[in-house]
Amino acid sequence: MPRVVHFEIPADKPERAVAFYKNAFQWDIKQWGTEKYWLASTGPKDQMGIDGAIMPRMKPDQVTVNTIGVENLDASIAKVKKAGGKIIGEKMKIPEVGWFVYAVDTEGNQIGILQPDPMMMPKP
Repeated sequence: MPRVVHFEIPADKPERAVAFYKNAFQWDIKQWGTEKYWLASTGPKDQMGIDGAIMPRMKPDQVTVNTIGVENLDASIAKVKKAGGKIIGEKMKIPEVGWFVYAVDTEGNQIGILQPDPMMMPKP
């Protein structure tokens, strides 16, 4: 069953948001390479919860996005459309992560859909 696997928090000043989440919640946050994208580890891997990221706000009404992990992105895109949702933009490859696309549900909420790269999956 697909689950929420990642979140993205948009920020007007990402560095300020990074400082806030580090100080308020002790999250471990590191910039992803040279990208304007900061990966946030919200706690130990053996505790309940997910990790996410902080990114620059791209438009004034941008909100936090939850990303759902799926086994087959193309099949999930078809299911989203059949269920009344819409796909935003094009499917994109995120190096060393997987295939990703943004969508909007029937209530206007933006979500991310991610098919992880099998090479990046945790080994049993």
